[in-house]
Amino acid sequence: MDSKSYKEYLNDINTFIFDVDGVLTDSSVLVTSGGEMLRKMSTRDGYALKTAVDAGFLICIISGGKNEGVRKRLEGLGVQEISLGAHDKVVNLNSLIEKHQLKLENIVYMGDDLPDIPPMKLIGLPTCPQDAVPEVKAVSKYISHKNGGHGSVRDIIEQVLKVQGHWMKVFDAQYD
Repeated sequence: MDSKSYKEYLNDINTFIFDVDGVLTDSSVLVTSGGEMLRKMSTRDGYALKTAVDAGFLICIISGGKNEGVRKRLEGLGVQEISLGAHDKVVNLNSLIEKHQLKLENIVYMGDDLPDIPPMKLIGLPTCPQDAVPEVKAVSKYISHKNGGHGSVRDIIEQVLKVQGHWMKVFDAQYD
């Protein structure tokens, strides 16, 4: 790992990649009597995702989970790339890099558990929620002060958008 502070990456970020369970959710699953698995997501994280999309950032999801309700929620926020059922997250990452001609140093990846470590080791700014597993924290350049599903996604998006001057610009433009 290089010695750059995570803040030195914020100006160059143009892409956010997030896991779902444990990042956009608190990693809990409610199971109905019919076997449906329900997840809870923060509306504040959702607002940050939508704001980043509106500011022109590429937002991607790479998740091992397969919940189509999650897909619908994220599509409704304008998330451009949603990969569910990902078994090898590096394969999905490489596909996104090729498709969008991305540079690794311009990517934030937020994960919380062991399957996230391989792609996190490849990109410029690996991040995680406060309650991520210790192995993920060890490879992260930034550990949010917020837990998964409780604002960690908004935390990193807001920091990037503020540094780049986009945070209030999108909001203010709606009311000019």
